[in-house]
Amino acid sequence: MEKVKESHTLEKSRSEEDRLLLLMKTGDMDGFRRLYELTAKGIYSYALSILGNPQDAEEVMQDTYLTAWKQAGRYESEGKPMAWLLTIARNNCYMRLRRQRDHPIISYDELEEEEPGKMCSQIELAPERQMLLEALGHLGEEERAIVLLHDAGNMKHREIAEYLGYPLSTVLSRYRRALKRLHKILEGQRE
Repeated sequence: MEKVKESHTLEKSRSEEDRLLLLMKTGDMDGFRRLYELTAKGIYSYALSILGNPQDAEEVMQDTYLTAWKQAGRYESEGKPMAWLLTIARNNCYMRLRRQRDHPIISYDELEEEEPGKMCSQIELAPERQMLLEALGHLGEEERAIVLLHDAGNMKHREIAEYLGYPLSTVLSRYRRALKRLHKILEGQRE
């Protein structure tokens, strides 16, 4: 009887993402779809913070969910499903960066011919979005990740601190500092 109560309490305390990941273990496609809806924005934001390219971030996000689907049977519930997904995303980002470093898409001669300060991108971005991406590029990787995970990924500061392994106060101070820097950079770009 006591084990039943303990199991019921554990089930109640699990996050929805954790519950959905456990459903994925059984091949539940609706659980997978719902998990994607709840977490895709955060995964994309995190990938964008590392890669700096929206198209690459989108591809890494898709790869992350494919890997999660394939690896769902290995997921061990510890109440940190977003950390598990972000770890997969981070690994995919770094694999992509290694591939790009080892096999550059454009030659160095072509790169030298580019106009200084022009962003190399295969897609046209709205001017405001372009300004924001350039401003984010001036932040360090950790600050950029914190800002994007919070503002675009809708993660709470406490969740970000837990995932990155920092005290909450560190995440909060880096977030505030990053926002101040972004504000100054964007104000300078508008003038």
